[in-house]
Amino acid sequence: MDWAASRRRAAGLLSTTRIFALALAFSGASICPAFAESLLSALARAYDGNPDLNQSRASVRVRDEDAPKALAGLRPKASITASAGPQHARIKIPFGADNQQAGASGGGNFSDVYTGYPRGATLNVSQTVFDGGRTENSVRQAESGVFAARATMRLTEQAILQNGATAYMNVLRDTAVLALRKSNIAVLEEQLKQTRDRFQVGEVTRTDVAQAEASLAQARSEFYAAQALLKTSVANYRQIIGNEPKNLEPGRSLEPLLPKSLNDAITIALAEHPGVAAALHQVDVAELAVKVAEGALAPSLSVNAQLSNQYDSFLGLPGSRQFSAAASGQLNIPLYQGGAEYASIRQAKEQLGQARLNADLQRDSVRASVVSSYGLLETAKASIISGQAAVKAAETALAGVREEAKVGQRTTLDVLNAQQALLNARVQLVTSQRDRVVASYAALGAIGRLSARELNLNVALYDPGVHFEQVKTKWFGTQTPDGR
Repeated sequence: MDWAASRRRAAGLLSTTRIFALALAFSGASICPAFAESLLSALARAYDGNPDLNQSRASVRVRDEDAPKALAGLRPKASITASAGPQHARIKIPFGADNQQAGASGGGNFSDVYTGYPRGATLNVSQTVFDGGRTENSVRQAESGVFAARATMRLTEQAILQNGATAYMNVLRDTAVLALRKSNIAVLEEQLKQTRDRFQVGEVTRTDVAQAEASLAQARSEFYAAQALLKTSVANYRQIIGNEPKNLEPGRSLEPLLPKSLNDAITIALAEHPGVAAALHQVDVAELAVKVAEGALAPSLSVNAQLSNQYDSFLGLPGSRQFSAAASGQLNIPLYQGGAEYASIRQAKEQLGQARLNADLQRDSVRASVVSSYGLLETAKASIISGQAAVKAAETALAGVREEAKVGQRTTLDVLNAQQALLNARVQLVTSQRDRVVASYAALGAIGRLSARELNLNVALYDPGVHFEQVKTKWFGTQTPDGR
């Protein structure tokens, strides 16, 4: 039998595996670029259709309505009160010289019974002129709450884009690893065939055959585990991106978008990160809440007008009519209301202190996240360099072990170990390549710049200010701007 030819076939399988695995890691499983899905196009899908992100946008629109609600404090209020219903009245009026002793002094009583249907309506109009600044501060508080909600929405956007990139690269990695393990099975099957043939001619022992069989069984077990991991990654991809992964293109690192130094990244993050921005807006909300609470101690002034028209209302007399018009000013100076207003002010001040502490906490968290993400990125880059060297060395070692085994200087176990070392090195290299892309997205998110605008995604950017402008000064109407 031509043992050299058999070894060349096995080496050829391994070489093909390497090329195929690296192709999967860098260009996906597609050979049809016209229908390929790129990382940025997948993130565009997530930006447009991810339910979590859409829910966050809806939450901002909910907060937008706080502004017109706050403005209502200094807007006029009008109401109409109407009433109608039957009325029965019995009247008895004493008359004479001495009403209290009418019977004894020759007086008498006037009595009558009336049954009518009184009805009428009253128009009330009131306008608050001054409320101690509560409305003004409430409006500013509502606007700060809207800005905080927008920053929180940006946090959600960052999380979706980062998770989408991670899911995308996980599918690429797991597809490549699965292909590596599948080809490894083919190599080990060829190795087992060669070992059995050599055992038949007495070149190796039964132990060598058993070792080859054990390695093949282990490779198949690892293949099934890789299949399960790929299915999990595909499910996560479907959840975040919104469709099944097909024909995935290479994923590129975002390192060109990152600041060159760690200190610059920290400075940018403390100024731009949505988490910090949201916390600072919450500080503004808490400060204004103190002013709103203090407004309860200030006097308030309002003017009121009333128009009333009543029919059959005077003692139930049919045909009677009463019209009245009144205007008044009302000044309310609070003196003491049981102390609840003072407790509310103290509570608001404590909440302000809590919001400031939370802002400090967010700054520390963001700084730690930047340092960590940059460290992971540098580690991934170094791992790629060492991984490439490890693959090259493992390939050389495997070739040498096979040649030495050919002349009896190495055992079958040595060949199998060398083969496993090369497989592990390739899997680690694929993983490091995935880690570099994922870490770059994490680093851009850590500084607060991971957004559809920064990535230049091919999408219509969502502008939360449009809805706010549509509703912030709206006086009436139950339909939302989109017609619901």
